[in-house]
Amino acid sequence: MNGVERVAEVLGGQPVLRASVRTWLDLERLVQAGLPKRALQHVARHAVGPDEPINELVYRVVPAATFKRRTRLSAEESQRTERLARVIALAESIWEDPAASRYFLNRPHPLLGNETPLDAAQSELGARRVERLLYDVEHGLPL
Repeated sequence: MNGVERVAEVLGGQPVLRASVRTWLDLERLVQAGLPKRALQHVARHAVGPDEPINELVYRVVPAATFKRRTRLSAEESQRTERLARVIALAESIWEDPAASRYFLNRPHPLLGNETPLDAAQSELGARRVERLLYDVEHGLPL
């Protein structure tokens, strides 16, 4: 499975996205059109433990009242959701263990200014810092 397919899977895959995602352009078009709100729920489920509530993470991306009355996310909310999915997919591909990737995503890291990777990934530049850190881990570079 390539990178974009991993991201699409974290977003819920074909059943949630209602489309096949094979290229980054496919994903970009879906994001610009607005992802289904279920995609954000799938992303949150990957980021927190299986028995933990997902609402805190979901409501950091979309306010609770807005989330409850919508079926689709705005383009901006979809971009935030995709960004989190991209970071989660990369972490999962490196650790190949959902529990280990969740541990990494939810623990403060000194190279991220003691932010958790999920907190850092709330902005595009922060997500790039997390991705850089993950690429370094993947290539065995000292941290």
